[in-house]
Amino acid sequence: MKFYTSIPKGLKPYYTSELEKYRIEYSHGNLRNAWNHLERAHIIGQKYPYAHTYVHWKMLQFGCKTKNRKEIIGQIPRLIFGGVKSFVGKIPVGNSGGANVPPLKPFPIKKELQDIFTKAGVSIS
Repeated sequence: MKFYTSIPKGLKPYYTSELEKYRIEYSHGNLRNAWNHLERAHIIGQKYPYAHTYVHWKMLQFGCKTKNRKEIIGQIPRLIFGGVKSFVGKIPVGNSGGANVPPLKPFPIKKELQDIFTKAGVSIS
């Protein structure tokens, strides 16, 4: 069994960029765009416990700030268990991480994000 820890150096700039874009969009009140960047950061970082957990933390904060009860309730178990699942390599690839999708269901990864993994030299699965 392979244990995953930190996000690879080649992938980290893409992950960090999505979080920065989230911050900018959120600060301008563009909540839909902000959330989209959190979902993208989740897909990029979900294989790595710290990155994965951090995005769920940001999603929980987003839910609190927008008073979205469904998101708040949905993020708590994801925050607790998401990083553990990443650590042992048992993640639903392509899952966007929000409470609007089943937590264990994999989804196809959009070509644009697939290209990021390819450029970073990182396997998606």
